[in-house]
Formats: sequence, structure tokens, C-alpha cells
Amino acid sequence: MCELLGMNSSKPAALNFSFAGFSERGGRTGVHRDGWGIAFHEPSGCRLIIDDRPSIDSPLALALKHNPVKAKNVVAHIRKATQGEVAPQNSHPFTRVLWGTTWSFAHNGDLSTFKPAPDPHVVPAGETDSERAFCYLLAGLRRRFPVQPPSRAALFTAVQTLAAVIARHGTFNFILSNGDLLLAHCSTQLHYVVRAYPFASASLVDCDLQIDFRQHNHLDDQIVVIATLPLTTGEQWHRFAPGELKLFAGGAPQAIHPGPDSGSKPLRLLMSY
Repeated sequence: MCELLGMNSSKPAALNFSFAGFSERGGRTGVHRDGWGIAFHEPSGCRLIIDDRPSIDSPLALALKHNPVKAKNVVAHIRKATQGEVAPQNSHPFTRVLWGTTWSFAHNGDLSTFKPAPDPHVVPAGETDSERAFCYLLAGLRRRFPVQPPSRAALFTAVQTLAAVIARHGTFNFILSNGDLLLAHCSTQLHYVVRAYPFASASLVDCDLQIDFRQHNHLDDQIVVIATLPLTTGEQWHRFAPGELKLFAGGAPQAIHPGPDSGSKPLRLLMSY
């Protein structure tokens, strides 16, 4: 299986501390040696970095540790291949444009029986079940909301419905972001931590590195980090429940209440086997 890493922040922030520990799992403390990638949602757009080498051996990953990128939303992934060859086009995250905005997506799990009918508007470039699931999600959202993006409540309800359909075919842990918000879904394992005032100190699990967040943040900073397994000790990680979908915005989990448009245009769920 692969591992996921995500960040949602109230202000542009660097993920280099968490990424330093996460990247160790791509070949040193973990077996995820089949590629890695990271998507930064910056004000100017989404910057995507992918590599089919292990993150522990990747010059791109090393450069990123020394030259961190600041963004409000980040989606990252280290891969243990189950479907598709080890190649750049099969490295997560995947990105597509919907409603004029770039969305990024990374998946952990195996969806071996998931073979949706193709949609001409959202076509996979690689051979993975993960990219098929991403395209199916976006195609479903496009069918339901063809003209403009919905409210957060309506988006949440639609993603929840689509995710439940896909999850019938296997393990579907994923992180999805459009640069404004971040959605995370758990089938088996997913955790998150909120970093806010009063900030704590933390130590990485996977390497000998510590940080005092009080020295690096302002009083009004708030950041959520999502990971398959906790990356640190010294701070409180929360475990998702199986089947749970959470929406994060402004560096905090959001309570979603279905809005008046959340039930419009029932989804047409097409599958082919």
C-alpha cells in the first residue's frame, strides 16, 4: 500500500518538516519505493512535482527539503505499486481542471475491481486504479454541477456519495484538494493533527529531527496535517473512522451541514465490468 500526506493551512505555509519524515518512508523506514509526488496549490496555480524514483533517493525530494515551497493546500504521496508500472504517469498526485480550477488527488489502497465506464471529459493518462477513481470522481461532480462549483455542503455530499460507490471495490483512502479546501476520506487508516496556538514541540518518528512550532508560527496561524500514519510524537493526532470523509478549510476541520442545493441533480453512476 501507499502512504498519503496532506496539508491545509490558514496562510501559505511550508510542509518541509513533515515532508522530511514522510519522505523517509519512501525507501528507508518504509517499503514505498515506486515513486512519489507532491502538489502545491499556490495563488498562481497548482505546482506538481512527480518522480518514479524512491523519495529517499530522489534529487527532487532532496531539493524540496532544502528549498521549501509555501502553499495553503498540499497533497503528497509515496507509492507502493499494485496496478500500473513504475513510471511518472503512474505517480501520484494526479491533477485535472474542473470549473476552471486545478484539483489534485492522491490515493492509498487497491481498487482491483473498479472499472468505470470512460468519460470523454476526464480521461486517465496512466494505468492505475487510483487515477481511474480520480477521473470518476471529477466526472461525477461535473455531471452533477455542469456550470459552476457548488457550495461546500453540496460538494461534500456529492464527494461522499461518489466515494461510497468507489469504496465498494476495495480500499479507498484519499486526499483531494482544489486549492481552497481539502477533502480526506478514510477506508482503513488516516490521521490528522491540528497545529495552532499554543503551539507545541514535536519530534519526527522516522528520523532524528525536532521542532518547536512556537519559533516558526504566529499567534493566528493554524495548520492541519493529514497522514496515513502519525508522523510525530509530542502532539495529538486524531484517527479517522472507517468510511469517514472530512473537509478542511482555513487550517481546521469544518462541520458540514447539507445545504438547499446538496440534493440537486442526482448522480448518474455508470460502471462497466
